[in-house]
Amino acid sequence: MVVRRFAIIGHRAMSKGKLPLNDMAGAAGRMDVLVRALMAGLLTSHGLRHDTEVTLHLMGGPGPSRRIKFVGSELKGLHAEERAVAGQIAKVIKLPLPARGQWIERSSGIYDSGGDISHTLGEWGDATTIALEADAPRLWAANAVLPSVSVPHSKATGDRDAFEIEGIDVGFVLSDDQPLNDELKANMAMRSLGEVWLQGHMAVAVCHFLMDEGVELNLNHD
Repeated sequence: MVVRRFAIIGHRAMSKGKLPLNDMAGAAGRMDVLVRALMAGLLTSHGLRHDTEVTLHLMGGPGPSRRIKFVGSELKGLHAEERAVAGQIAKVIKLPLPARGQWIERSSGIYDSGGDISHTLGEWGDATTIALEADAPRLWAANAVLPSVSVPHSKATGDRDAFEIEGIDVGFVLSDDQPLNDELKANMAMRSLGEVWLQGHMAVAVCHFLMDEGVELNLNHD
């Protein structure tokens, strides 16, 4: 079972057609931002995070919104190079859009579906859901300390096709410069990584660091 989840929302990111790999920041609808967040979510220096999944929400059209889910325990051939990762997304969005809630595996560990963040939150079920926002209470507990020895909140052990994943089941939601609506916020705990607005991939990396080290987190829904 996946126990670290990231939902990355791109309100302008194109959901269908030929992805302009030479203009990721412009015509592609800031797809470069989503690619960097995806890489921060799944890649370590020498491998993949097998206890993590990242769902990109492509909301910029043309047509209905699209979700692409990357499952760390199943992925093969994901390289630490932005253009190569963008190429994986390009292969998906040129295909017909599946129905909302219907996941189609496009390649190992990469799934394609219609829908938006509300569908993703429903699929997360009982996972503790955290939306990151700068002017919210801190993600870590008031009395939290940085452990001298890493005690991860979640980890994966074993080999491919037989991973055992244990730990807390938590999902983080990151939007772009457009805020989440109040209805969504009401069903999530709003948390901050500090007063400085971080870029999305940096925020993902900080969340992983806190989880990796086992820092006590402030996860209760206010």
